Amino acid sequence: MDNPEEQARLLSDALPYMQRYENKTVVVKYGGHAMGNAALGQAFARDIALLKQSGVNPIVVHGGGPQIASMLQRLGIQSEFRGGLRVTDQATVEIVEMVLAGSINKEIVALINKEGEWAIGLSGKDGNMVFAERAKKTQVHPDTGETELLDLGFVGEPTEVDRTLLDLLARSEMIPVIAPVAPGRDGNTYNINADTFAGAIAGALQASRLLFLTDVPGVLDANKNLIHELTVAEARALIADGTISGGMIPKVETCIEAIERGVQGVVILNGKTPHAVLLELFTQHGAGTLIVP
Repeated sequence: MDNPEEQARLLSDALPYMQRYENKTVVVKYGGHAMGNAALGQAFARDIALLKQSGVNPIVVHGGGPQIASMLQRLGIQSEFRGGLRVTDQATVEIVEMVLAGSINKEIVALINKEGEWAIGLSGKDGNMVFAERAKKTQVHPDTGETELLDLGFVGEPTEVDRTLLDLLARSEMIPVIAPVAPGRDGNTYNINADTFAGAIAGALQASRLLFLTDVPGVLDANKNLIHELTVAEARALIADGTISGGMIPKVETCIEAIERGVQGVVILNGKTPHAVLLELFTQHGAGTLIVP
């Protein structure tokens, strides 16, 4: 990269892809292992700033599961799990909001601002952007074999998304950084899975791309090779034949749901790869698995 000719070649190769996404909305779900590494966090912030400088409209949605678990442990609050999911009672949801909309959100905002752009921290509560209702999760009872509804407390699912505030911020050249916390019409506060939240935001904005930064390179085939692109039908077939299994199933299902909401393409990629966002958007082969309608 010290060679000026090499720098010029890289810029020339990237230019068509930069033009492709000019004035397009790209939603990036940031979380998992990538959030715990200072160098990766700085690289991520630089990527988001560069997207904005390139004419893209980036929106960041972040999670924070490990940080929430750490804070609950520090405060001596015991977590209860049902069906493998954390029950969020009143005490827990207050901590969730404090960690997500407070410390994590402002840390990401500060990193992006340090790169010379204007980021603003939000949650689903701001401007009544997102409304949620209590999540309806079920499990099969191990003794009776009957399907039963799980009471997960204040775990929510997005039901309404108002894009007014996000459109205003886009016109103001600001980068929204959004925590997945939202109010319910019942007056309660709900903690929402960050992937689901990002899909709802991207769908409401008819985003060109939704990027899920994870701790895996993408969807692998039966020989453990990365699949660069899948249609929704192909993804469902791979779930059905067992090629896509385990924890990858809910990730792919979330991608499909986002596409059904109106997102043009969803990518699963490894957030631990430096500059993964730029590699995905501004290079020929991308950096993960693209799922398209």
